[in-house]
Amino acid sequence: MRRSRVLLATGAALALAACTGGSDPDPAQDPAGSSASAPAAADEGADDEEPATTPQAPTDDAEDATTQDTGDTPSAAATIPALDVEVVMEGLDIPWDVQPLPEGMVLVTERGGRLLAHEDGQTREVALDIPDLFVGSESGLMGMALSPDVAQDGTIYLCHATAEGGAPADLRVTRWVLDEEVSTAEMDGVVVADLPITSGRHGGCRLLLHEDVLYVGTGDAADEENPQSLDSLGGKVLALDPDGGPVAEAPFVDGDPRILTYGHRNVQGLAVQPGSGDATVWSVEHGSDRDDEVNVLEPGANYGWDPGPGYDESVPMTDLEAFPDAVEAAWSSGEPTHATSGAVFLEGEQWGAWDGGLAVAELRGTGVTVFTVDGEQVTDEQRMAELDGSHGRLRSLTLDADGALWVTTSNGGTDQVLKVTPQG
Repeated sequence: MRRSRVLLATGAALALAACTGGSDPDPAQDPAGSSASAPAAADEGADDEEPATTPQAPTDDAEDATTQDTGDTPSAAATIPALDVEVVMEGLDIPWDVQPLPEGMVLVTERGGRLLAHEDGQTREVALDIPDLFVGSESGLMGMALSPDVAQDGTIYLCHATAEGGAPADLRVTRWVLDEEVSTAEMDGVVVADLPITSGRHGGCRLLLHEDVLYVGTGDAADEENPQSLDSLGGKVLALDPDGGPVAEAPFVDGDPRILTYGHRNVQGLAVQPGSGDATVWSVEHGSDRDDEVNVLEPGANYGWDPGPGYDESVPMTDLEAFPDAVEAAWSSGEPTHATSGAVFLEGEQWGAWDGGLAVAELRGTGVTVFTVDGEQVTDEQRMAELDGSHGRLRSLTLDADGALWVTTSNGGTDQVLKVTPQG
């Protein structure tokens, strides 16, 4: 059931699109310099899978890297671009996010707590002190977003876990200011705290900053109460102003006014659809063994994840029997799941048939799937053959100003940052 769109307090009507999907099991990381760490949780369902130490061949989850044509759109095989894949950084340990700065530099977060800057073939660590960083299970230093004026104000946003007394305390989003040399970052305040955490499983922590709205995708912390509770920030997509306040005078839900959507399992990707006018946002949700999902975010909507009692992973990702008004997925994997993660819309004529398509990274699927979309409908899906099983588990996708796709791998200890450019 589709709900009517509402206006956010930015002056633009934001029709939001939500994606959900396969599971993200990574072992605990305890790199030198982290303030606290904990053993990985004994995860259930698809979260039992651990990252490979070397790139893997395609698995059954990878859909054989062939076009799946639904019949709604003509075959675009002839105009799918060949891709150049360049290894820009290597020897990393679970790089979680990558964001381009103006004039060619990129920033990369590692889950163990490092912020890295890369430019002209050189990589250096940006000095920052995250108080009481917790690194364990799937959590640590994770998502990142840059101010649109970062070249002038140096402002970036980081999402990370914290510890208290050596135990996980919460997940939070903090604001930082880079110096002119991008050699240090100083904390400039907490934007939102008290995102729930248990063992570190299902941390979410995907950030998207668009038109002065900071979207935060959160995980349910593997706690059965969080997704449907409107007093909890777990299993949600939040819509915040840059200081952490709600973006609308009237709340979207009858609960915490920062909650935009609820009923999610583990939001790992957020992407704004180009040319949508009213800023349609899609999210990718990391699912159980039963389903990964891609959906359209509708303010105030329930996406139907409710694993109680006992955190039952066998229930549907979108339970229409329990919640008849829940928003159905624009795409769901079924079995086997792909362990979907980061996402971005591809833009530019160099992408050929994929211009305007939604690219989604896969951990278990060890590749990238590109979804052709028509409005809010997924009409086709295809694999990026050059990335299919060649670099192991893939986590985050970001498009730079020139339309090149930046990718982080998530294998542990041998990780890379890739730059993918259409040929011609």
